[in-house]
Amino acid sequence: MTLTPAASAQVAQWDGAELAQLSIHQRIVIRIPRILGRRPEQKSEPAAVRWVEKKGPRCVPMSALEGAIITGGDSVDLIVADGTRLRAGFDDDCPALDFYSGLYVKGTTDGMICADRDSIRSRSGSVCRIDGFKRLVAKR
Repeated sequence: MTLTPAASAQVAQWDGAELAQLSIHQRIVIRIPRILGRRPEQKSEPAAVRWVEKKGPRCVPMSALEGAIITGGDSVDLIVADGTRLRAGFDDDCPALDFYSGLYVKGTTDGMICADRDSIRSRSGSVCRIDGFKRLVAKR
């Protein structure tokens, strides 16, 4: 059986059916809690530790972040699972005081939070782009 041009035109019609495209977008947000005081395993640490900034990594795995401490006006200290402390620095237009109730990081496909690429968000809606990370070492 062969189709005539008129028959093939009838096959191409969908009897009123409509075609549509559906896009699903996922958004993952990681909450990093604010740490108040010292962790239990740090009881022997003196109350007033002075930190020295050293060269830090460009990126940090999001899954390794345990908490945040607000220590300065233009930065937030991040506590990493291995005990490392990193300072995430912001530009001058972004006060860290907005992060006193905790902060959020938008999930990325590579699972990393990187300087000059990612931002930290406050619960109130403020967004601060990370300029860089500094590794903090206790001054002796």
